[in-house]
Amino acid sequence: MTATLIGYARCSTDKQDLAAQTAALEKLGVAPDRIYTDRGMTGTNRARPGLDQALAAVRSGDTLVVPKLDRLARSVPDARTIADALVGRGIRLALGASVYDPADPMGKMFFNILATFAEFEADLIRLRTREGMAVARARGKLRGKQPKLSDRQQKELRRMHDTGEYAISDLAELFSVSRPTVYRTLARQPAATNR
Repeated sequence: MTATLIGYARCSTDKQDLAAQTAALEKLGVAPDRIYTDRGMTGTNRARPGLDQALAAVRSGDTLVVPKLDRLARSVPDARTIADALVGRGIRLALGASVYDPADPMGKMFFNILATFAEFEADLIRLRTREGMAVARARGKLRGKQPKLSDRQQKELRRMHDTGEYAISDLAELFSVSRPTVYRTLARQPAATNR
């Protein structure tokens, strides 16, 4: 049985492009139909369909190839867990052109350093995001998600609901929103007082 190269690429947002990563994997010898991807998934999220498929596709003797370690994991524990599981199954891990060798103390140390830097970078991104959100909030620019219905539509939805002639599902269909949106709108709009 011949060893197979299985590739994995990931980008954090839907706006990012995977072309550079997939091109790098192909240059390393991974067949295009053997590259699994995740788009719009952070490396801290362990539940990634593309990663699960890649891990399921590799067999003993195969090599999982990632362009860089931070595409595989953004924390030291996750990186170690994935690498140890691969080694336990007899699968090699290639970080770019370098194959990770758990038996080599220098290789192990290098892997741990890369994982630490990937985690550090993820922590910096989170910190910058929180700081940016705090500044925007202080300036009044960050108000959260806007309601799906205008104020006028919300009042009309409440009025129609108060007549008792419309079910929640009817209102959802009429206003082209989900049932939870109808419930949230009703919770925000006070009921009309009886006169």
